[in-house]
Amino acid sequence: VQLQASGGGLVQTGGSLRLSCAASGVTFTRNTMGWYRQAPGSQRDLVATVTSGGTTVYADSVKVRFTASRDNRLNMMFLEMYNLKPEDTAVYYCCLRAGYPVSGCRPNDFWGQGTQVTVSS
Repeated sequence: VQLQASGGGLVQTGGSLRLSCAASGVTFTRNTMGWYRQAPGSQRDLVATVTSGGTTVYADSVKVRFTASRDNRLNMMFLEMYNLKPEDTAVYYCCLRAGYPVSGCRPNDFWGQGTQVTVSS
C-alpha cells in the first residue's frame, strides 16, 4: 500500500484548503483512512478518520470547520478545511488501516509522506 498526500500550502487566517490522499495497492475493502497532523515540537494528533463505509470521526478542535470524505472507487480521501487558524499549521499525514478500528491508525499502519499546511496570522 502506498499513500500520497497533496494539497497543502500557505493560506491566511480564515482561508480554506483542500487536501487529497491517493491510495494505491489496497487489497482490503473494509478499511479506515485517517488524517493526522503534527506541528513542530508536538506529537502527531488525529484530525479525522473516514471508514470505507462512510463513517467519520473528527477531533473536537476541527469538528465544525473540517470535512473528511472519500471516493472509494478512486481510492482517494479528502479533507476540506475552512476558517483556518494559525494553530492549524502543521504537517498533515494520511494513513490507512484495515477494518474499522475505534482508535484510528497506529504507527505501524500505512502512512503517506505528509503535506505542509501553514496558516499565517
